[in-house]
Amino acid sequence: MRVHVVGNVCVDTTFRLDRFPQPGETLNASEHADGLGGKGANQAVAAARTGADVRFHAAIGNDAAGAWIREQLSRDLDASHLTMLPLPSDRSTVMVDARGENLIVTGASCAAAFDPLADGGFVRSVEHGDIVVMQGNLPPEMTTACLSAARDAGAVTIFNPSPLAAGRVPSLSAVSLAIVNAGEAEQLTGARDPAAAARELIRQGAGAAIVTLGALGCLVAKDEGHVERIAAPRVTVLDTSGAGDVFCGFLAGCLAAGIGLATAARIAVRAAAISVGRAGTLGSCPDRREMKTLMETTEAETA
Repeated sequence: MRVHVVGNVCVDTTFRLDRFPQPGETLNASEHADGLGGKGANQAVAAARTGADVRFHAAIGNDAAGAWIREQLSRDLDASHLTMLPLPSDRSTVMVDARGENLIVTGASCAAAFDPLADGGFVRSVEHGDIVVMQGNLPPEMTTACLSAARDAGAVTIFNPSPLAAGRVPSLSAVSLAIVNAGEAEQLTGARDPAAAARELIRQGAGAAIVTLGALGCLVAKDEGHVERIAAPRVTVLDTSGAGDVFCGFLAGCLAAGIGLATAARIAVRAAAISVGRAGTLGSCPDRREMKTLMETTEAETA
């Protein structure tokens, strides 16, 4: 199965500080660096590092940053499906404090203008049984249209609705698997208990649901009745900014390899645990060798 990731890509500038600034306060960072980012790009690269055949559909600007983005992506996957727009490439500022928590602000003009369905290339490239992964960075109506088109083409659809659009509850009717964190689960369902929220996501239309719980692992619900808890290994946290994308991308890649949902989630939790011990968003992502080992050892444990 091929994995199609439809979303955004940007240049991340990450600043490391002891603490976050107060309103009106200026702080000097201990470190700062540019890197490839964007939830779509992070998830596409993570999926590719499982060995999956990945097509990444996103928009870049017609500027030097866009050329740099294309070059960086080409190290992990086929970047020929990027769309160039007459806009500045998207950028994010990421602040990471001494506890590994993060604050992120993104300029997303390319993502806001991107229409994956405009020339029909995305729809024509999706075959029955493929996996299509989307996040919340594109306009909500565009995300819904793409998920519906993918479902109609016979694809398995994975939706990670982050960031959530203010005042908009996404439709889950075309979603095979919804992946949300605990806060998003409560926003979408009104349920404070993650297990109850996972069941509610299925009642809202998702075929299955995963609620990620950070250091506590995740919950996997395949139906409204049974919810499985998967624990995360204990690790020292340096930077959590890329963990959710590592989880989603590796999960999609594992599913494309024919691994069952619960085992795929267990692998993804362990991959995310590796990433939080490293600096950066995409820079924290385990490489292909690490992923091969992780997939093989986890599958052997669950055999």
